[in-house]
Amino acid sequence: MKVLVINEPFVPDFCRSQRWAARSRARAQRHPDWLAYATAVLEKEGEDVELYDFPPKGWDKDRLRTLIKEKQPGIAVLDSTTPSIYSDIECAGIVKSASNCKVIMVGPHASAMPEETLKISGGKIDFIAAGEYDYTVRDLVKCLREGNERDIDRVAGIYYTKNGGIRHTPPRPLIENLDELPYPAYHFLDLEDYFDGGKLYPFLTMEGGRGCPFRCTFCLWPQAMHGHKFRLRSAQNIVNELKYWLARWPRLYKGEFFFEDDTFTASPLHAESICDEILKENLKITWSINARADLTKPSIFKKMKQAGCRTIWLGIESADQQILDNCKKGIEVRQVTDFINTAHGAGLTVHGCFVIGLPGETRETIAKTTKFALSSKLDTLQFSAAVPFPGTEYYDYCRTNGLLTAKKWSDWLFEGEQASVVAYPGLNREDVESSVNLALRKFYFRPLFLLKFLFKNRNYSDLYRKIRGGLNFISYLLFGKKRKK
Repeated sequence: MKVLVINEPFVPDFCRSQRWAARSRARAQRHPDWLAYATAVLEKEGEDVELYDFPPKGWDKDRLRTLIKEKQPGIAVLDSTTPSIYSDIECAGIVKSASNCKVIMVGPHASAMPEETLKISGGKIDFIAAGEYDYTVRDLVKCLREGNERDIDRVAGIYYTKNGGIRHTPPRPLIENLDELPYPAYHFLDLEDYFDGGKLYPFLTMEGGRGCPFRCTFCLWPQAMHGHKFRLRSAQNIVNELKYWLARWPRLYKGEFFFEDDTFTASPLHAESICDEILKENLKITWSINARADLTKPSIFKKMKQAGCRTIWLGIESADQQILDNCKKGIEVRQVTDFINTAHGAGLTVHGCFVIGLPGETRETIAKTTKFALSSKLDTLQFSAAVPFPGTEYYDYCRTNGLLTAKKWSDWLFEGEQASVVAYPGLNREDVESSVNLALRKFYFRPLFLLKFLFKNRNYSDLYRKIRGGLNFISYLLFGKKRKK
């Protein structure tokens, strides 16, 4: 039985696999890593499976219909996000009408709102594999292929309709031993399709662990998908994968690997062990990570640099301590400055990640955060509007307190761009969106930054990355769609 795993089409440049599902301001495209893992698990079990990633190819729904008619799968696995869910359901309908196959939907929105998603699909979705779905999809595909529909109730972590009602099985336990997972099925992808102006080109997404022990109220993936239990791959397993992809795509020696773990340094000992293994194998590679400002030991920064780390993406969110406390960030503003200084002292660059519009935000706190960002010696940064996705504590807070302005799920996007859907007393969604754009202009249009950006290049690939990313970003700032009040 043919199985197709599909990151389906939506609006141009839409990226499902980033933390704020939208068309990013720099038009970045990330690899569909979770889908690629599920595909690899199916391959390991001997299933006839293929992975297709539509957004970076610019493929549309007509291409989806053509693919399904040609391949005639018995099962299709489709992804879901909140902004795209109506379109995702439409794609499920296209798949079923072109092949009459079974449709399994995965991803954060379907996981957070499984019963509603099944209801509004009107029969276009047969099953939802909720949460961490690698083994859920595996077990469900096996049941369907073998025709053992009586055993479906034994597959943990699914929702489906039966006899006019919605049924669900017990939640799927989180995967304890991540080393048992095969490497993601990136061999179905074209490495050159994926671009992010903040990363060297080409780049590849890596996963050193799953789950996050911290409790930030706005963070979607730990709450809807991978949980708060922090699970790690062994350093040797990670380095073996690095070597595997380098052998397959030698161009990665000039690009970089990006560890998309929620917090790569949540276990400093584990981070150090990965560095030690990279150094032991004498891998001459470049890589970057996500981190928190509570990492303080200078020796770890120095070891990461020695092992090839280039940039740390630092979750700062706000320069107002009360806002950080409101969203349970668990760091202090003073730690951010210390972190940046320590990282720079080790020769690392820091990309600051800020969020405007979290609970407690005012015009004054926005100005405070913007001033902090401009004076903090960050190498690069991003500002995003706070978006309460279903499945998060932040969403429940906004809904309970009547702060949501959205009337339907598609309101989570505006003309393809990320949309603010929250209005506080004295601070509406237009204020948040305009503040994001203003802060970005103030940072990136500084003459000194532009000079460094243009003339500090590693190689021709780095120059290409900067020019392409810069043009994408400037195009957004100058000509991006503006919301009408």
